[in-house]
Amino acid sequence: MTNKWKAIDEAHWDRAVHAKVFRNYLDPCFCVTFEVDVTDFHRMTKENGFSFTIAMVHAVCAAANSIENFRYRFLDGKPVLFDKIDTAFTYLDKRTQLFKVVRVPFIENLEEYCVLAKRTADEQKAYFTGPLGNDIFMCSPMPWVSYSHISHTNSGAKDNATPLFDWGKYTAKGERLLMPFSVQAHHSFVDGIHIGMLSDALAERLGMPED
Repeated sequence: MTNKWKAIDEAHWDRAVHAKVFRNYLDPCFCVTFEVDVTDFHRMTKENGFSFTIAMVHAVCAAANSIENFRYRFLDGKPVLFDKIDTAFTYLDKRTQLFKVVRVPFIENLEEYCVLAKRTADEQKAYFTGPLGNDIFMCSPMPWVSYSHISHTNSGAKDNATPLFDWGKYTAKGERLLMPFSVQAHHSFVDGIHIGMLSDALAERLGMPED
């Protein structure tokens, strides 16, 4: 089910010129990688019996949902703003070592989300279930390696404005656990300042103890 959205009046939209300029670029998306501190968050997931990966999907998507620019999309060629964006993530089938892409509605409560996401991922048999829609955030964790850069496949669809979030293997540095985190976003809607906002919002989420 598609989330609610509103059409953007481009004649009175501050970002109209920027959106038009970057939309015509050969590759209108850009990717940024930075480290995040997951020390407290990792401890919290273990104490509560949550999957670290699924809990991380929730934290990332909650942070992104809190920033308006990450909820813009193109719909039928026109910019729209969604009220809420759902989650999608890759989930490894340990038997085949192939991943499946799982879509789960975003729920603000972490525990409820983790239960629903784990059940949905375990019960889904197909690797791909068809078009996910553009009202999602796509998360693709890669916990086997700690990287300093990542790139993505490109479908060539310039109006595909779904943000992509990735993270790698966390490693101990002193008494802290640090992890590479990447975000790819469409420049028609997202600038560097919004990446900074996401970094701050995510850091707050990762340092927040579960109630």
